[in-house]
Parts: sequence; C-alpha cells; structure tokens
Amino acid sequence: MSSNLKNKKVLIVEDNPNMSALLSDILLQCFDLKSRKAQDGEEALAILKKETFDLVITDLRMPKMDGKELLKALKQSFPQLPVVVITGYENEYDPEDEPKPDGFLFKPFKVRQVDELLKALLNFQG
Repeated sequence: MSSNLKNKKVLIVEDNPNMSALLSDILLQCFDLKSRKAQDGEEALAILKKETFDLVITDLRMPKMDGKELLKALKQSFPQLPVVVITGYENEYDPEDEPKPDGFLFKPFKVRQVDELLKALLNFQG
C-alpha cells in the first residue's frame, strides 16, 4: 500500500499466538510493515531495550505484565512511542486511566481500522 512504511517496525505484544500471527500478517501483507512479537509486557520491555520500534500494539489481558502495566512503563521510558491497545471489551479499559493509549483496536478488528491507526500514528499515507 505505501512505500513510506518500509523502514518502520511494530512490536506486537499478545499472548495469543493466533492473534499475534494474524496481526503480523496484516501488517506485512497489507502495509509492507515489519513486526516483531512478544508474549507479554516483560518480554516487550526486554526487546525494547535492544531494538527501536515506531509503534507498539499490545493486548490488555496477558500473563506476567498486562497491557495497562506495559502502557504505563512505555509512557515513562519511551514517551514518544505510540501505543495501541487491543481489547475484546470496550468497557475493559477505563477512559479515566492514565496514561492513555494512542489508539484502540477492538476485536474483531478490520484491516481498515489498522489502516486508520497507521495513518494517524505513523504519518502514513496509503
């Protein structure tokens, strides 16, 4: 879809291997966007200490460190890094919670929703 995403990388933090594989495939096939996967917040933070990413997409419900804890850690350590939260339940995330994610993907999501988030957060023009 777009050539200006070529060098962008997304970290997908999701404990469900089917969901992370689906999201990774969508990013690569629809947007030619590279991604790396982590199974929980602790693994994500370890990866982020070694590699640079342009976007993090994280599930809320995960073992060890959940999405809310990860979001808080990311906003402290990497304040410029956009974070998108995936959830299957709109009421699972309290809009009063701080810090706020930069976007949401509600399961089941559509490619169009991913496209809209990429445009908004990565200045991508598809």
